[in-house]
Amino acid sequence: MPVEIERKYLLANDGWRALVERSAYMSQAYLGGTRCSTRVRIAGKTAWLNVKSLERGAARLEYEYVIPVSEAREIIERLADGPVVSKTRHYVRVQDHLFEIDEFDGENLGLIVAEIELTHSDEQFPRPDWLGMEVTADERYYNVRLAQLPYSRWPR
Repeated sequence: MPVEIERKYLLANDGWRALVERSAYMSQAYLGGTRCSTRVRIAGKTAWLNVKSLERGAARLEYEYVIPVSEAREIIERLADGPVVSKTRHYVRVQDHLFEIDEFDGENLGLIVAEIELTHSDEQFPRPDWLGMEVTADERYYNVRLAQLPYSRWPR
């Protein structure tokens, strides 16, 4: 059973920008579900269908499959619930760990989060000074929730 262990953080500053190895623009939409999120994501010339359990916290079941981009577009246009979530994902390597930093646009403009996937829940990893407060357990920062309640609509 594939389990994703992922921790999510806000960013304390822009120090990460000088370390970006590459970036990719992504758009994704979600299909209905109460026990899992089903996502269709397009990044360039590749698309994926992803099913992830809705448990809170760092470890969740995850299944992911490559699908044709044309089918991904059709699923988004005809079956998706709510708006598309779009972002630029920046890849930043610190020592032997890869941080994926998502810089959102559209209705989530202004939100930037860093994610790191781990092989086990107590794995040690570097904490660069640009890594801010952990928000792993805060469901508002889950992409599926950002599709339902975008960052621009959060009470301030």
